Amino acid sequence: MKTNIGLNDEARLEVGEILNLILADEYVLYTTTRDYHWNVTGPEFRSLHLQFEAQFEEVAKWIDDVAERARSIGVPAEGNWAALTKAARTSADPGKELSANEMLLELLSLNQDLVIQLRKDIESCTERYEDAGTADFITGLMEKHEKACWMLRAQLETDEQEAAQELVHE
Repeated sequence: MKTNIGLNDEARLEVGEILNLILADEYVLYTTTRDYHWNVTGPEFRSLHLQFEAQFEEVAKWIDDVAERARSIGVPAEGNWAALTKAARTSADPGKELSANEMLLELLSLNQDLVIQLRKDIESCTERYEDAGTADFITGLMEKHEKACWMLRAQLETDEQEAAQELVHE
């Protein structure tokens, strides 16, 4: 059945492309966070292991929301891992070779990159395709990533402060 939601077919398909790119980027964040969950080591192993688990579970919900948004505008959601990996606009280092702090920095970088890209996607949806609904949806997703950035920065600042204090006491 034809999708009739006030967007012409070209705009709807282009917005669907944007959503599938976001889906690919979210999958990179999801798999990276799961990788770090499996491979984190060090004195904060338990807390980071649990933190990463909570984070990848949250990202899994975001992925489902993105796929559902694509379907709601009448565009299939990409589900093929190889296609998603190829389409992703971001990447991360494997966890098996990173320290816990490097993992946190990498997750911060991924989330920051997503915020920047999502801002561009919002602009495209609003100005080029006149799709306020998808722009609003992406804005909500961007706000979730901004919050994730804030929390990771706060955690990293604490780690930096503790390291500086250790140097002072030596």
